[in-house]
Amino acid sequence: MKKLFGIVTAFMLILSSGCSSQSSGEGTNNDNEEWKPTQPIEITAPAGPGGGWDTTARMVSQVFEQEKIIDKRLPVVNKAGGGGAIGWAYIAGKEGSNHHLFVASPPLVLVPLNGQSEYGYEDFTPVANVIADYGAFVVKADAKWDNLNELFEDMKMDPASVSVIGTSSPGSMDHMQFVKIAKAAGVDVTKIKYISDPDAGGLTAVLNGSVDIYTTGVAETIEQVKAGKIKVLGITSDYRLEGDVLSDFPTAKEQGIDATFVNWRGFFGPKNMAPAAVKYYEQKFKELNDSPAWDEIRKKYGWGELYMNSEEYSEFLKKETDAMEALLKELGLAR
Repeated sequence: MKKLFGIVTAFMLILSSGCSSQSSGEGTNNDNEEWKPTQPIEITAPAGPGGGWDTTARMVSQVFEQEKIIDKRLPVVNKAGGGGAIGWAYIAGKEGSNHHLFVASPPLVLVPLNGQSEYGYEDFTPVANVIADYGAFVVKADAKWDNLNELFEDMKMDPASVSVIGTSSPGSMDHMQFVKIAKAAGVDVTKIKYISDPDAGGLTAVLNGSVDIYTTGVAETIEQVKAGKIKVLGITSDYRLEGDVLSDFPTAKEQGIDATFVNWRGFFGPKNMAPAAVKYYEQKFKELNDSPAWDEIRKKYGWGELYMNSEEYSEFLKKETDAMEALLKELGLAR
């Protein structure tokens, strides 16, 4: 009987030890201990190939590997659907992992606020922000408007007379970047006619004349501007961007509209990622941010520098959430 009791006790100790190890998430939760990856680090892009999330994830992986900033592979996986919600649910299932990262931007704040996802930034571990991207408002090359003021004058008289298309759902990024600038220009934003095309057909719709305005990312406009098919009425940054074609795009601010919209883009880990792992990734993303290789990629895509460590990122996200929630409530889109 004593022997049986001893065996049971030993088994319970082993089981308890295993559960404790699993709950701490692969590594140490001690701030004073160092952590290093012991296996490949999977980066999730919560969208299909192409587009901002996928491009950012793949460029980050490329620089980390080629510059030997991280000595493990960083494969990128795509989890498309729900405006990001499918990918977020996937990462939520990796709680405690130190070997999973995902790229995110304003939809991580906006989509939960408008009730389309149960997961928000609070359900993950902010690691580091890396870039600032910006929105662009596009029309056909022969459109009657040559700048944002001409467009918004028409919209102030009749907001619904102008159709606006974007890839994101109503209440998410493409919609909200246009709304924020239009509101600052004096347009009644509650009456804007916004069309969502998740299949990224916005450019085609503008070119064939079925809609008037395409709200998108700056990088998505470059090739069609070069081809002479579209013109950019304005962008959402607070300064002119550098680079071929990009430097020709006027900002909303220089057109007298006192508003900007930053498409911040950074990386998160699952909930309960070990503090030592967060510290490791912060340092590695800072190295990436300061590298000449990453500077070249920023210039290529028209991305601005916007590095934030985990603590700075968390504070920034709280402020962004408060501001976007107020705007969504005005539109009647807050959950």
